Amino acid sequence: MPQMMPLSWMTLYFMFIIIILTFSIMNYYLYINKPKSYPKYISIKKLNWKW
Repeated sequence: MPQMMPLSWMTLYFMFIIIILTFSIMNYYLYINKPKSYPKYISIKKLNWKW
């Protein structure tokens, strides 16, 4: 039935969009960010330039 074909294409399009969105959301929210451990003090070295 060719009259029903646009509905099938629309459902496939929406399914594809939903799948892409779910994977992108999962990749965004399931990414575990491990922060680097920074030292408690920061050593500042002052350089005296002698011209």
